[in-house]
Parts: sequence; C-alpha cells; structure tokens
Amino acid sequence: MEMLDKAPEFPKEFRWLNVKEQLSLSRLRGYIVVLDFWTYCCINCMHMISELTRLEHKYRYKPVVFIGVHSAKFYNEQDAKNIEQAIMRYEIEHPVIVDEGMRIWEMYGVHAWPTIVIVDPLGYIVYKRSGEGQGELIDEVIEVLLDRYSSTGKLAKEPLLMEKTGIDMGVEKAGRSTPNKLSFPGKLAFSPDGKMLAISDSNNNRILVLELFSNGHSNAGGLRAKVVEIIGKEKGLVDGSFSNARFFRPQGVVWADDYSIYVADTENHAIRLIDLKERRVSTVAGNGKQGYYSHGGYGKSISLNSPWDVTYSRENRALFIAMAGLHQIWLYSIDDGIARPFAGSGYEGIVDSTLEHAQFAQPSGLSIQGSILYVADSESSSIRLVDLKRRRVSTIVGKDLFIFGYRDGKLEEALLQHPLGLSVEVGSSADADKDTRIYVADTYNHAIRLIDIGARSVNTIIGGGSSMECRLDGSCTLMLYEPSDVKVKDGLLYIADTNNHLLRVFDTHERMLYTLSIEWDGMHE
Repeated sequence: MEMLDKAPEFPKEFRWLNVKEQLSLSRLRGYIVVLDFWTYCCINCMHMISELTRLEHKYRYKPVVFIGVHSAKFYNEQDAKNIEQAIMRYEIEHPVIVDEGMRIWEMYGVHAWPTIVIVDPLGYIVYKRSGEGQGELIDEVIEVLLDRYSSTGKLAKEPLLMEKTGIDMGVEKAGRSTPNKLSFPGKLAFSPDGKMLAISDSNNNRILVLELFSNGHSNAGGLRAKVVEIIGKEKGLVDGSFSNARFFRPQGVVWADDYSIYVADTENHAIRLIDLKERRVSTVAGNGKQGYYSHGGYGKSISLNSPWDVTYSRENRALFIAMAGLHQIWLYSIDDGIARPFAGSGYEGIVDSTLEHAQFAQPSGLSIQGSILYVADSESSSIRLVDLKRRRVSTIVGKDLFIFGYRDGKLEEALLQHPLGLSVEVGSSADADKDTRIYVADTYNHAIRLIDIGARSVNTIIGGGSSMECRLDGSCTLMLYEPSDVKVKDGLLYIADTNNHLLRVFDTHERMLYTLSIEWDGMHE
C-alpha cells in the first residue's frame, strides 16, 4: 500500500449523528478509520452500507472505526433530521458526520458516491476507491494494517467505545419490534375487486393485507382498514407458510389475480409470490445474491439487483420490474419463468431512445395503463414513459440527474425531487391520452403532485410546505414526510407516508388529508 496524504481533519463545527460526542482524527490516532462518503438516496450507497455492516461486525472487537460522511446530493438530504431517519431505516450502527456544503468531500478529493477512504493508525490515507462491490478489498486492507501495526506499539489495544444517541422515529415511534405499527411503509397495491390493500411494511420485513371498510361516513374520514393477513415478520430469505416466510425490506407489491400478490423483495434481490389460497410464499426470480449486468435467465438461477417496484400486465401475463440497482426495467414472464432486461442500457442517465439504448436512473415506481408503462425515475427526478408498442422511452417531466427542485407549472418548467411512486388515472373521454392524470409521490418534496397530460402541467395536490397545516378553526393536519407511493381509487388517494410510518387517505373532492385507522384485532399475536 502506498502512502498518499495526511487525512484532513473534520471541521469542528459540523454536526455528528448516531453518536453522543464529536469525533476527530487526532483523537482516532492508533485506530484504523474507514470513511464512507455516501448520500442516502443512492442505491449504490445502500449496497455499500450492507457491505460495511458485515465488516463492522467482523472487526467490532478490533481497533477499527467506521464513520459515515453524509455528503448530500438532494436539497432534502441536507437536513440532519432526514439523515437521522435514513440512519434508522438502514440500521446504520456507526457515527455519521453531516458534510455541510460538501466541504469534507472536497477536502478528500471525492468525486462519486459511494467512496471509501481508509486512514491508517498514523493518520495517513492509504486507500481511496469509489463504487460498490469493494467489501473484500476493504477487508484485505484492514487485515494488512492490523498486521503491520500490531507489533509497533502504534495501534490501539482495544476498540473505541462510543455511546450512541437515540433517534426520533417520528409520529408513531415505529421502527424496532413494532408488531402493531408500521415501519417505513413502502408501496401499496389494490386487489382486483378494490376491497383489499396490500402494503409492504418494509422495515418490519413483512407484507400486510388490509380489508377496507367504511364506518358509515361518505368521505375519506370514515374509511377504516382491518389487517387480515400478516406475511413474514423477520429479516431473511425464506419460502414457506405465512408465519415462516421471511423478507428483507420489501418494496413493490402487485396483485396479479384475486389470490396472487407479487413482491419486489428489494434487499433480498428477489421477486416473491404470495399465494393467498395456499397461504404460502415462494421465490420466482432471483437467487438472493446481488447481480450486475446480465442478459437474464430462468427464475431462481439468476441474480437480480434491488428490484424496487413491480407491476402486472394482464395482456402479456408478465411482470414489469423496476430494477433500481441496474437502472433498468426488467420483464418477468409468468408462463415460462424467464426474467430479462426489457428497457434501459444499464447506464445511469436520462436518455430518451429505443428500449435498448434508453437510460434510466434508479427507477423506483411503476404504473401500467394499456400499452403505456409509466416510471418514477428517482435519481433523475423525472417521470418517464415506456411505449410498449413503439418500443421507445420518452420523458414526461424531468431534465437531468442534477436538475431537481420544487416548481409547479408547464411540463417543460416543472421540477420534482427524487419521486419514488406514481399512479395513473385515465379518463373516459374519447381522447384518453389527453385525459390522463398522473399522481406522483414526490418523495423529497414531501408532496403529492398531479401531472395533467392534457393541460401539460404539474401542480401540487398535497404538501410542499411545512410539516403541519393548520386552519382557522385551530385544527391541524400532519403533513407528509417522504411519501414513497400513491394509489388513486374512486376519487381518493391512498398514500404510503413512509417517514411518518402511516397510511394516509386524501379526498380529492374535499381536499382533506386523513390518517387511515388500522385495526389489528390480535393479528400480531
């Protein structure tokens, strides 16, 4: 290993999270320090967190310190409260410093997320590399440094003891072992008859099936939901009965028929099938290992990469999969069990072209209407359209990987910020294309936006402002906090209010936002 430079010291005024006291490199002399430059929107950073967690556990009794340097891409990611939620969501165990204005990023000459920097016990940079998939290299460097310095007297004799801080989980205090509460709910899907709602209760590693009913009131405030199925309860990749099955932070859900729910089991890199009649879960695609560039293959023999959403095409008897980790849309044929890339070259970007040459950037939400597939392309802050007949990809709203914000107006002018979900409503007029309305979970703007194709405009339906909205009568409504999905049905918007750990319902006629009351009736026992 070649010595590079003395590692720059952390700015003293910067805020630390997940640890009670500030750290400094001068205090960490004698320790091997692993710095992870990350931003919580980034799928590659999420993968890196998993690799680092494994290494943290391996070296927990050694003089090795892991530190996250959160250098934000999006405006929303610059807020320390939002970073704290990401720390909880991804179960990050190490301290994180908030890199204001990306100063530490610049001091260390970082150019991409994620980047790993390793500092030796004397305070020198001995390793710097960007990209995921470097867990084995990091492991080797740590082993070499431990061996090199163990007999010099310059290596600390014990691991560094750090006291963690508690993190406010939000309105429901959800998160750890909460059987009768949601924890970062991700995606929603209605049953074919519209009477049931499936939810990916992501950080509880389970899928919930709710039965919807009304208490007699005609508006959304009278809606209630009762849990009728809980599928999975612990982290893992296990097929079997509902009580034995395991998921790992699942996201997308879709009903293919009255008894079949398909699940994008994101951190298991798999597509799962829930059979409500047999009350069993099976894996239909993915072997549980993260894959990279692939031409596809048969079912469980192939490796997928963070499937984030899934939708069903009855015409094709197939699933379309938002393969966020590969920046592609995949197709899974239910009849022959083959999964393969369908749209996107695999390069990250926002390029409109044929299916093979188009580029996506971490596609995270899907909705299909006839021969049109709509895509929430999160890292490009855009809404994309895949024409299945013409076999082309185009952009409805959005400009570039680094052009984002919050602006209503014409499609050419409007700005989104990391949208994760969407739902499409087609009117009954003769010109259905012009009567199309797209509801978008504009996640990092804490808003639901409406794209009116006929008017070629974007408007905010909910949010985009403060965390509470109060009226003249003194009543207040908790606003959305990083909503990840929205589904439209009968004039109501059903919303996965992810960081509030709630399900919300918005009445488009009353313009009122409600929290959906969930009855558990001992289902968690």
